[in-house]
Amino acid sequence: MFTGIVEGMGEVLAVDGDRIAFRAPGLLDDVAVGASIAVNGCCLTVVEHTSDTWTADVVEETRRRSTLGGLAPGDPVNLERPVRPSDRLGGHIVQGHVDAVGEVVTAAPELRVRVPAALLRYVVEKGSITVDGVSLTVAGLHDDGFSVAVIPHTTEVTTLGRRRAGDGVNIEVDVMAKYAERLLSWATPVVPA
Repeated sequence: MFTGIVEGMGEVLAVDGDRIAFRAPGLLDDVAVGASIAVNGCCLTVVEHTSDTWTADVVEETRRRSTLGGLAPGDPVNLERPVRPSDRLGGHIVQGHVDAVGEVVTAAPELRVRVPAALLRYVVEKGSITVDGVSLTVAGLHDDGFSVAVIPHTTEVTTLGRRRAGDGVNIEVDVMAKYAERLLSWATPVVPA
């Protein structure tokens, strides 16, 4: 589980088929093979590491649902290690399970993103949403997506300050909304006797 509070930007070092290598200075002091790290909001498993680099395998499901399949050496990426039980939950509950790729309509600071219609039912004004692994608050709803206000600090320390109109971004909607919908779909209506 993650919080959507990006710890730092890393860089793609190499892409070799399904394997991607990343540089992550200062973020790997407690990493081990098998650990999880979120890359642009996608939970990946560490399969190799050094003191400042690590490697993960990216399966077809992840490529299909995210922007990771389009990464190239030199690309910056948002990185977050999983939350520990003793950490503050500064953002919101983020699984690192990307729901879909959205498209930037307007760049930050008034970031507007177009998303697939099937996700719109989970997006509410003043609710939480994750864009490229960054926990944000929905400022406005649109027929085809949403907008968020991105503060200057976030544009400087994450990839959101580099995204332009037409760029793809990873979207994870609030998991609580998905669970609520699923539970309500199983509810049996009470019929008066």
